[in-house]
Amino acid sequence: MINCMIVDDEQHAIDTLVHHVKQTPFLSLVETSTSPMEALHIVSTKKIDLLFLDIQMPEISGLDFIRAMQGKTKVILTTAYSEFAMEGFDLDVVDYLLKPISLPRFLRAVQRAVNLITLANPNINEEPLDDDYIFVKTESKGKMLKINLREIDYIEGMKNYVAIYHNNQKTMALLNMKDLQDRLPRKSFMRVHKSFIVSLRKITAVEGNLIHLANTRAEILLGDTYRADFLETMKNKLL
Repeated sequence: MINCMIVDDEQHAIDTLVHHVKQTPFLSLVETSTSPMEALHIVSTKKIDLLFLDIQMPEISGLDFIRAMQGKTKVILTTAYSEFAMEGFDLDVVDYLLKPISLPRFLRAVQRAVNLITLANPNINEEPLDDDYIFVKTESKGKMLKINLREIDYIEGMKNYVAIYHNNQKTMALLNMKDLQDRLPRKSFMRVHKSFIVSLRKITAVEGNLIHLANTRAEILLGDTYRADFLETMKNKLL
């Protein structure tokens, strides 16, 4: 998860960006501020990975704000005026957004920032799981098996059982798909077919109606019923 902050002296401009941030699952909004001096204090005391920063503000400009931060966080500039673009890029900003800012353009800028931040901090997008393991009842009477969620590649429904593919193993568990789907963290796992749940972090490619996963040759079918939700989830990662 990437912690972000919005700084703009106009509240309506902040409101637009807040809306866009809420549409982006991997962004966490830490603060907003209409005062650049207050914002400088917040940036110096809290973990902010990405800053959406207006250029023309009272007290100090956005460009002076960047100089004062001395590279502490990545910056996407927001402004109604294009003439500051070159100076902004000289200060190593990630991108330059002209108001009014559309969601598609916002997402392209954010993805560019994510790529840069991830290069510097490879583990930043690894979301902590509320429960990092589950216990399941297996085919063997009285036997329960602990399965680490990060090791799960995908799950296949088989009538009264599910097959859990994890860590190069296949575990048959006495569960139904709906109960297991409700138990798994939604930001990490997604049902893509009536018979399949996949780990989103294990997806390597989508080809037509087939989903390819790391560590397995299995090709998971993307069902028509689940296609729209799946593509909506994936579009935030699309360049």
